[in-house]
Amino acid sequence: QVQLVESGGGLVQAGGSLRLSCAASGRTFSSYAMGWFRQAPGKEREFVATISRSSTTIYYADSVKGRFTISRDNAKNTVFLQMNSLKPEDTAVYYCVAGPVAQTVSSAYGYWGQGTQVTVSS
Repeated sequence: QVQLVESGGGLVQAGGSLRLSCAASGRTFSSYAMGWFRQAPGKEREFVATISRSSTTIYYADSVKGRFTISRDNAKNTVFLQMNSLKPEDTAVYYCVAGPVAQTVSSAYGYWGQGTQVTVSS
């Protein structure tokens, strides 16, 4: 069982940066691939980024590649999403996820956080 708690969301101007954190409970954090999804109002939930258990495999959505960076600290049971050059279209609720393998589909992840709101103003 894994519980995920996101933090770091907020309101930022276009071009700005935010760093999301996701703290995981339990002693098996390093056995899970971690990721981020997001959902904007009126839109379907979409993949953002994922990182494998040992950080050797990382995938990004094309829409965030070059702007967002996912990382993890297994000693601190935490995964991060550094978001730079933010755009209004990045506005969404961001969800932290955990699963057995780093994949880009939501069905691969059995554990989801409650989400944190990111709003980018133009």
